Amino acid sequence: MSFEALTSELASCTICTDRFAATATAHTPKPVIWFASGARVLIAGQAPGLRVHQSGKPFTDPSGDRLRAWMGVAEDAFYDRRRIAIVPMGFCFPGYDAKGSDLPPPKICAQTWRARVMEVLPRVRLTLLIGGYAQSWHLGRTRGVTETVAGWRSHAPDVIPLPHPSWRNTGWLKKNPWFETELLPVLRDRVTEVLA
Repeated sequence: MSFEALTSELASCTICTDRFAATATAHTPKPVIWFASGARVLIAGQAPGLRVHQSGKPFTDPSGDRLRAWMGVAEDAFYDRRRIAIVPMGFCFPGYDAKGSDLPPPKICAQTWRARVMEVLPRVRLTLLIGGYAQSWHLGRTRGVTETVAGWRSHAPDVIPLPHPSWRNTGWLKKNPWFETELLPVLRDRVTEVLA
């Protein structure tokens, strides 16, 4: 299948219509597609949040600011789909539960789309695995995020696991100072090398 045919099919995906209608947000599917076949860096995240669902552009929130700082890239480079592909485990906002917490990305999304999307990204040289869902899928891991990120050297230089850049994880960053002193310099150097 061509890149154009795949993205067209993905953009019109409605397999989660009933699931999303049953959430507290009662929204309809709206896949956020942000990749091109020439991308060299893959950001594998969790799923779009409500802001991204509304804007159609990934990481348009404080977590995006933090992620760009971690990577050492400017906004224009970050949003250049020909350089950086942003492919979450769920392409649509999964909704909130009754308490207002984010629901996990539906497994059916990755089962349906992930392998097909990876096939149209043959030039990826660096994959950033953000959070447990992406780490589990790509690494087959059963360990927690902290242990997986702490073991980043065993996956580098082609794969680097990261915690979610949410500001909710500020406490995690304070408890794990090695992340900023040891991992981030390597991450920035590798991103610069791959994008050069």
